[in-house]
Amino acid sequence: MSHHQPACALSRQPVRTLWISDVHLGTRDCQAERLEEFLGRFDAGCIYLVGDIIDGWKLRNGIYWPQSHTNVIRSLLSMSQRGTEVVYVTGNHDEFLRRYSSLVLGNIRLVDEAVHLTADGRRLWVIHGDQFDVITRYHRWLAFLGDTAYGVTLTLNRWLNYWRRRWGYGYWSLSAYLKHRVKRAVSFIGEFEQAIAHECVRRSLQGVVCGHIHHAEIRRLGNIEYLNCGDWVESCTALIEHSDGRIELYRAQSDGDANPAQPAASSSEAQTESFDQSKAACCGCNTPSRFSNSCLRARPPA
Repeated sequence: MSHHQPACALSRQPVRTLWISDVHLGTRDCQAERLEEFLGRFDAGCIYLVGDIIDGWKLRNGIYWPQSHTNVIRSLLSMSQRGTEVVYVTGNHDEFLRRYSSLVLGNIRLVDEAVHLTADGRRLWVIHGDQFDVITRYHRWLAFLGDTAYGVTLTLNRWLNYWRRRWGYGYWSLSAYLKHRVKRAVSFIGEFEQAIAHECVRRSLQGVVCGHIHHAEIRRLGNIEYLNCGDWVESCTALIEHSDGRIELYRAQSDGDANPAQPAASSSEAQTESFDQSKAACCGCNTPSRFSNSCLRARPPA
């Protein structure tokens, strides 16, 4: 039994849908204990695992798999046994699973993408998002190089925060700081969001739920609702849909805080930004959806 089993496990909060992405099980920076605690707090009708749940890139170079990572898998299987539909959307780090797309094992589905119908009738495209990353699609050696550099940054971040805790300071993310300070990184995030929103317009969908860039956010791009799950390496974020269709971004608080998760933003409060379709590029991803599914508990608006 996990030592991180939440005290409120017997009184889980009912929610309609959970989305998590970029867990990177199999790496030293995966915050599996916090994810297990988070999952134990909710009774969800459906949970989407939006890619990069298992880091196949890292596992190629050596096996790192502590008990806490097994506990996350066990929590997901337990949710499935309790009736939660588990939809595993493949990403680039777990692309080895794409050969098994459309596999169904009880309440667990393996897909490359899906369409989710919210309680209030919105159709949201659920996709990891690496298809809209030019480097990942067309320059794989650069993607591996960037992944190595990101790993070095996370290692520095781990040591930095070790000493910060020793001196009484809270958690601070070096890589997130660099991501927001380096102009190219900011530009990349903006181009990624515009490209994926453009494809939503083309498919006549109302929004998209994605991951990949480790940057959690809820906002509107023109008429498109853009929702990014973030990650469980640094930010520890997830998206939660309530029974009325409202979607919130939850951000786990740093260790030592009394409340392990807090609402960071809501889809109803998302700021709208202009969306220029003429500038958006979908990176050549014009193939129709291979698989479309809605949550088993989806229902039309009342």
